[in-house]
Amino acid sequence: MTIFPLIQVTHWHSPYFFAYFPAASSFPALLADMLCGGIGCVGFSWAASPACTELETVMLDWLGKMINLPDEFLAGKDGQGGGVIQGSASEATLISLLAARTKTVRRVQSEKPELTEADIMGRLVAYASDQAHSSVERAALIGGVKIKNVPSDDTFSVCGSALKKVLDEDKASGLIPFFFCATLGTTPCCSFDKLLELGPICNKENIWMHIDAAYAGSAFICPEFRHLLNGVEFADSFNFNPHKWLLVNFDCSAMWVKKRSDLTGAFKLEPLYLQHHHQESGLVTDYRHWQIPLGRRFRSLKLWFVLRMYGVTGLQEHIRKHVRLSHQFEHLVLQDERFEICAEVVLGLVCFRLKGSNELNKALLKSIDEAKKIHLVPCYLREKFVLRFAICSRTVESTHIKFAWQHISQLATDLLKTWEQNHHQQ
Repeated sequence: MTIFPLIQVTHWHSPYFFAYFPAASSFPALLADMLCGGIGCVGFSWAASPACTELETVMLDWLGKMINLPDEFLAGKDGQGGGVIQGSASEATLISLLAARTKTVRRVQSEKPELTEADIMGRLVAYASDQAHSSVERAALIGGVKIKNVPSDDTFSVCGSALKKVLDEDKASGLIPFFFCATLGTTPCCSFDKLLELGPICNKENIWMHIDAAYAGSAFICPEFRHLLNGVEFADSFNFNPHKWLLVNFDCSAMWVKKRSDLTGAFKLEPLYLQHHHQESGLVTDYRHWQIPLGRRFRSLKLWFVLRMYGVTGLQEHIRKHVRLSHQFEHLVLQDERFEICAEVVLGLVCFRLKGSNELNKALLKSIDEAKKIHLVPCYLREKFVLRFAICSRTVESTHIKFAWQHISQLATDLLKTWEQNHHQQ
């Protein structure tokens, strides 16, 4: 008799899944993924699959126009910039950091020929908010450079003065600042760094500014949220994940650069067996120079199918529905004086907690986990243990939000009774 191991599946697309951030899924995207698997191309170059390359270039221009990206980031017919689909925002951050590292080393060597590459590498410093995703620190670890956190303010955002203070201190110590990762929609609480203050500083100091908007970037297709992207014109690279909130299933992470030569200059190798007669002409580009791996899937099919099926209006309604539901949950929390909201609710994430100790809130989350009715994950905000409630599923409705709140509220009631009884006994 064959004994199968017990296999557990976390249902990311359940309307009762409120953890992390959304993982997008839709029937057009799934159909496109099946077609991608059926075609089976490995699109490392235009010659390896012209359609794979050219559709990606066009789709990233479409998507860039949907969020009103400056023209410098678009490929167009003869632009210097352009977009590429990476596997994840983590890859996009790493790619931009490595490109910035190469660019800075070459610049410093031209200015100070007496310095070796090793001398320069030892003095390079990257920066990110203390609220930035852990993948930024990981990129620095892989890139072999120092990284420092820039303190965020009371709204969990990095402002210009905080960055300037850190830069001045490091330059005085002989270090070379070269890279700053600004975050739009941080993972803990969906806060937004102040691009209009940070961008001019980075430009003045010859620091590559990369913008990580992995979750929040999808919302910029809605005019009422586009202001959150103001300042992108100062950036060297920008990234968000359609596979989070734009109904394109994983993996599909959109990245744009102002000067694609900055990427190809860092990663370009041309063995004879990969060369062809149409390199870098018009819409012909070889995306192997824009990424870590050589091979790549036909991921732009997913983007094309979803954009054609839903249209901009349909995708806007999807985003707006999630934002409405997050404010519904926020309203329910605010009606219960036992709870508090811990950060401004801007998009589809609500950070809340019971008023009281971290231990009390850890106990509440444990109760939620053990009941297995809904799924949440926590974060720390200024040493406070906070529960994150993210609107995730394509099929989530108001009834699911009401159910989730009633469930949390009842578990809190039961917990507080037990908590008080134990307190009195002690």
